Amino acid sequence: METVAVNGTIRTEVGKKATKAVRKQGEVPCVIYGGDKVIHFTSPPSAFKHLIFTPEFKLAEITLDGTVYKCILKDAQYHPVSDEIVHMDFLQLIDGQNIIVNIPVSFKGVSPGVKAGGKLVSKLRTIKIKTTPDQIVNQLFVDISEVTLGNSVRVRDVEVTDKMLVMNPGATPVASVEIPRALKSAGAAEAAAEEAGGAVAE
Repeated sequence: METVAVNGTIRTEVGKKATKAVRKQGEVPCVIYGGDKVIHFTSPPSAFKHLIFTPEFKLAEITLDGTVYKCILKDAQYHPVSDEIVHMDFLQLIDGQNIIVNIPVSFKGVSPGVKAGGKLVSKLRTIKIKTTPDQIVNQLFVDISEVTLGNSVRVRDVEVTDKMLVMNPGATPVASVEIPRALKSAGAAEAAAEEAGGAVAE
């Protein structure tokens, strides 16, 4: 499992005034919860770029005063105009304790429907999984090698271990191979021609 190392400074003062001062200094106010206490800290925005500007799911190892906290990012808030990070929430991971995470889905194999001219359309980018920290992965996979034109792969087709509980409904589509308009038109024309030919033959 890929991790991102983050170094931070513990905040002793909290509240609106203190938070505003932190942002004025160019730091991001953050909080870690889920352990035996809530921890407030700050870190520069650059510390998080490999954690949030990526399609992959990653863990964060946050070092504060020599102590390392293994966490997952639960929420990031952005300024409505500048898009700068204004606050981040992290959940501390406890060995053996179940957590719920959204893990990205990737496709493997080649769809015969795509080979035939169809378009693979993603319907669900992440799957919600309940598992323990040691079972978390960067991404999950679903095999599309048997998906034909007009058909889909669903949540129940996603590959998971027996230690992962999938929280999404199994029938939810993950991806579909859509039939392009040109193929639909060609198919309709072919069907009409066959029908006309049959009528003449009669």
